[in-house]
Amino acid sequence: MNLPKRAEDAHATLAAAFNTGDVATVMSMYDVTGIIVPEPNKPVSGRQQFEDSIKAILSIKGKMEIKTVYCLQTGSIALGRSEWSITDGDEVKVAAKGIEVMQQQADGTWKIIIDQAFGAEADLVA
Repeated sequence: MNLPKRAEDAHATLAAAFNTGDVATVMSMYDVTGIIVPEPNKPVSGRQQFEDSIKAILSIKGKMEIKTVYCLQTGSIALGRSEWSITDGDEVKVAAKGIEVMQQQADGTWKIIIDQAFGAEADLVA
């Protein structure tokens, strides 16, 4: 799988990665030294915790869709705001509003360094 060459393409690329059902493909989208928040108020970091989190999300059967609400970029850092869901037919398995921080890599591609999957939810408390 090719990583996105533009920060604003990261959400679509991430959804496509999840829809492959392959852990390694999804992991390639992340800098595992960063942070992922796969459930509200449960941030994790490090390769094994990222992998465990990705496997848990992939266990939700259905299709992931991610809509980019906005993507702001300055230099090699970008901030994205997303609305995402996993659906199976007409059934919504999970849906949320997220915030993602991305970093451009030396080869010009973008990886997600912070994925707060529920970061834009109205009831989120820090």
